[in-house]
Amino acid sequence: MRRLALLALCTILCGTSWVPGLLAQAPPLAPPVGVTAVDHPWDDGTRVDLTWTLSSADATLTGYLVERADAAGAFTAVGQVARGTTTFSAGDLRPGTSYRFQVVALAADGTRSAPASAPAIAPAMNWFDGGRFWFLIVLLALCGSVLAFIALARRGMPMKVRQIAGLASVDDAVGRATEMGRPVLFVPGILDMNDIQTIAAVTILERVAKTVAEYDAKIEVPTSKSLVMVAGREAVQSAYAAAGRPESFSADDVYYVTDEQFGYVAFLQGLMARERPAACFYLGGFFAEALILAETGNGIGSIQIAGTAQPQQLPFFVAACDYTLIGEEFFAASAYLSGEPDQLGTLKGQDVGKLIVAAGILIGVLAATVAAVTGSPAFDRLVHFLTDTMLT
Repeated sequence: MRRLALLALCTILCGTSWVPGLLAQAPPLAPPVGVTAVDHPWDDGTRVDLTWTLSSADATLTGYLVERADAAGAFTAVGQVARGTTTFSAGDLRPGTSYRFQVVALAADGTRSAPASAPAIAPAMNWFDGGRFWFLIVLLALCGSVLAFIALARRGMPMKVRQIAGLASVDDAVGRATEMGRPVLFVPGILDMNDIQTIAAVTILERVAKTVAEYDAKIEVPTSKSLVMVAGREAVQSAYAAAGRPESFSADDVYYVTDEQFGYVAFLQGLMARERPAACFYLGGFFAEALILAETGNGIGSIQIAGTAQPQQLPFFVAACDYTLIGEEFFAASAYLSGEPDQLGTLKGQDVGKLIVAAGILIGVLAATVAAVTGSPAFDRLVHFLTDTMLT
């Protein structure tokens, strides 16, 4: 009887919620199983792909938390995926460095399961990064168009280039200087020969010097860099030889002044005030001296032709000069003046590249607009493809 009474008492007590020590324990949250880590294929050695089998309690979970061990061995979260997901790609890794990962199941109340660990893995750099595949396609399209147009130009196919007023006026400017008996001043900027603007300026200088030689006029090319002086002399000498007047070339017409910016500008102002050149060419890289030179030339009544890739200085040249080569016009001058097939083909090929870039921008803007307005998953995927794949 005593045993039956004791059993009944225990049954009553176990059925009451106010006896914490006798409450039934809930089963622990089931973790994911079979976690594996493999090196991401065709990448630069910065990613690892994780896979696992879903937890048996997946239907009640909020998702899975992926953690990575740091140098001290402590695990920190690197990403979270929704329930029903069995894969995760961990990035921002170093090639050849060993990493350990673990995956934890998360319940709605924040409960964590026991971690399921993957064996340590060291990602390796592959010889081809698959994430750059679309970049390779675009690169082949751009280079292919350049090579194709060069081949067509060599075969005699005419390459139409729109007229650039500043370059078309070179003959008129030099002709006016010849008639007035005054020199032509050519300023190749204040940057050195390692700048593409200076290279473009020296290329144009050769064309201007050839016209000067043909018209039997005088040209002065003061420079602020010694290497520019050497390149300028070679360009002018080559131009005089091409014009059939090599004996008229004088190395003293292309000379070095000073590397100091405003010392160079002060010399140019004095030269312009004394010799009053009838035609002034400002082509190359310019800074604060752009307006000083242009206003001085305007004050002595010169025909002024300017060109630079410095956006801040273009307004000053536009306001004070007769002709200004803006942006692409300046760099296209070599092909425009020479008419060489290789240069014209390159120019046309670059135009195809600009069309490809413009088309990509237009498609991206339209897709982003439609995705924002309609919430279409298809257009949203297209936007992510353009931004995450094409532009990375």
